[in-house]
Amino acid sequence: MAEKILIIEDDLNIAELERDFLEMNGYSCRIETDGTLGCAAALSGEYNLVIVDIMLPGKDGFQICAEIRKTLDIPLIVLSAKTEDFDKVRALGLGADDYMIKPFSPNELVARVKAHLSRYKNLKSSGIDVNRNKKLDIRELSIDKEDRRVFKNDNEIILPAKEFELLLFFVENPNRVFSKDILFDRIWGFDAIGDISTVTVHIQRLREKIEAIPKKPQYIETVWGAGYRFKV
Repeated sequence: MAEKILIIEDDLNIAELERDFLEMNGYSCRIETDGTLGCAAALSGEYNLVIVDIMLPGKDGFQICAEIRKTLDIPLIVLSAKTEDFDKVRALGLGADDYMIKPFSPNELVARVKAHLSRYKNLKSSGIDVNRNKKLDIRELSIDKEDRRVFKNDNEIILPAKEFELLLFFVENPNRVFSKDILFDRIWGFDAIGDISTVTVHIQRLREKIEAIPKKPQYIETVWGAGYRFKV
């Protein structure tokens, strides 16, 4: 069965261009031109990946990213004419996996869709090292590797796939300093499409969820000029 992709884009010409190239590569696509309707469609859970514009009638792309990430762990690509770093960082901070700027190459979009879908499948199906303990406990944190769940003081913390993999990598390699480049290679893959700024964004999001005081982290420590270290 073809993987299903939802395109939320109010410019129908652009949306149809995205759809045509994706369908030529074997995907099944649906277009929504209204942000509110598009968000409702995304939250139905029927889609394997969502591509969303930022400037939309109804809910904007930032709102859609935030709402999707509250309940769903699927690849989310923002495709927008907004070129400022602030917008990119905001979208990534709200849970987007990738950010592409218009005008874009349709072939590059297809390549990124394939890469994100493949990476999510790998994280879901083979991200567990069966030779390690199923559960890891570090102070207030408890990580269930098999069920891919994280708890803090017995309260569950919801982590998207890459945040979970990043936390698990840190926990399994404690007290070692890793640069952003190494973390990007280990979690996203050396052939990943994107840049290392996403590492900073994901660490910020992790700190907000696991640290008592994110600006004074007790788990994920910044080693200035070198990278990050998970303290145990």
